Amino acid sequence: MYRKNLAAMLLLRTLFGFTVFASTNLSAQTHDTLPATTFEPALAKEPTGSLTLLVAIDHALTSNPELSAAANELRAVEGAVIQAGILPNPEISTLVEDTQNKVTRTTTIQLNQRIELGGKRSARIASAERGRDVAVADLAAKRLDVRATVIGAFFDVLVAQERVQQSEDLLGLAQRASQAASRRVSAGKVSPVEETKARVAEASARVEVNQAQRELVTARKRLAASWGSSTPRFEQAEGRTDILPLVRSAEESSRRLNASPALLRARQEADRFSALADLERSRRIPDVTVSLGSKKAEELGLNQTIVGISIPFPIFDRNQGNVLEAQRRADKARDELSATEVRLSAEVTQNEERLKALVVEAQTLQSEIMPGARSAYDAASKGFELGKFSFLDVLDAQRTFFQARAQYLRSLSDAHRTAAELERVLGSIDSMSSAVPIRP
Repeated sequence: MYRKNLAAMLLLRTLFGFTVFASTNLSAQTHDTLPATTFEPALAKEPTGSLTLLVAIDHALTSNPELSAAANELRAVEGAVIQAGILPNPEISTLVEDTQNKVTRTTTIQLNQRIELGGKRSARIASAERGRDVAVADLAAKRLDVRATVIGAFFDVLVAQERVQQSEDLLGLAQRASQAASRRVSAGKVSPVEETKARVAEASARVEVNQAQRELVTARKRLAASWGSSTPRFEQAEGRTDILPLVRSAEESSRRLNASPALLRARQEADRFSALADLERSRRIPDVTVSLGSKKAEELGLNQTIVGISIPFPIFDRNQGNVLEAQRRADKARDELSATEVRLSAEVTQNEERLKALVVEAQTLQSEIMPGARSAYDAASKGFELGKFSFLDVLDAQRTFFQARAQYLRSLSDAHRTAAELERVLGSIDSMSSAVPIRP
């Protein structure tokens, strides 16, 4: 009897020591698994001087605070995966009977260990891993969002710079026309009304310069905000606005759409809810609690070994409500996946058609409309100086040229923004590496 009691106590101590060791080792592994955040503050390496598109993208992907938040969310989900694989803790309990009389006192020490049945642990791990997959997809989608935002904002800055240059050129032309009108009025060749019209046109050109400069300031701040800065430190954006992204075939777009992060995220979300449904179904099977301990009776002077098992009866609570909820949420996730596929396909088709139209528009403006408008304006200006045209002809030609140039720059900006939106939906497409010039 003494040997049996001694063996029970040794087994109890061994099981308790193993539990403490496993818990300590798992805690150390938990700290080793979580890497440090790699995102840096935006002001640490703020771009200065001339800014290229690649530098802007790299800096935004490194310093964007929304990306940092998505990365921290992924690190948090890693903790959930670790926690899902941890075994239930054992319980140690003691019971003392008849505390007043030592002679008849009985002391019981017992260790209880719950054993999970029905595949709960594996289902819990699978559910946590699917949640991690969703977090990874969220981070990838956020990177594409940031990249598309940077591309659109960068070309907005380029176009705004072009508009400032254009408005300044038009101001110079208006000033020369005003000077020519003043000379003709002084010579008595035209009415002073012509000079007044020229002065009004010059003042309008100054307003256009001021508006273009304000738009440039706004575009620069919007670009700097993509890497978390409120004040841009770069001097100017360096790049060509007359280069447009290549329009890809429908087959390639369809292939990229099937592997796009947005669609992948919806698929993984459906898998996560399916795994949650499996987890709730596994919880319908009750767990078993195994007990091992020792009981000492002072009156008898004996130590008795205690072995027990506890199994709950699933009569009332069979987790039926949670199972039904999980199944319906899995159905909802599959429906949302179908809706996402339709929505993304429609967005891609719409943006592709829009990009095609913008490319054709920009090519037509650059090769046909703008040269003709510039030639008409130059001819009208020279004719006015020679007295062959009125200043109304000059104003009309100037207005036509300015509108054509503004429309051209607007087409370029819209085309790059549309291409960036396609990149956001389809995945990592380098719009610059596939760009082609549209000069005739």
